[in-house]
Amino acid sequence: MLVLSRKRDESIRISGTITVTVLSVCGGRVRLGIDAPRNVPILRAELLSPVAAATEESPLDRDTVTAHESKSDEKPPTPAAT
Repeated sequence: MLVLSRKRDESIRISGTITVTVLSVCGGRVRLGIDAPRNVPILRAELLSPVAAATEESPLDRDTVTAHESKSDEKPPTPAAT
């Protein structure tokens, strides 16, 4: 694991396409901003299942979430009259 120290408004770049910026530090909390391509899944580690966390695979990606959100906006089909 690489460990870096950053101050507020400082950033790191990952693979040239991902930027992580320290937005604020308040007490024991750090707010991070992450700028990444839409096809890069970003989830908090505590949301991963134990198996997915161990293999570093995420159960959802942004396209899945976007597809799910767009489907939830659709109205359910009306039942056919009998």
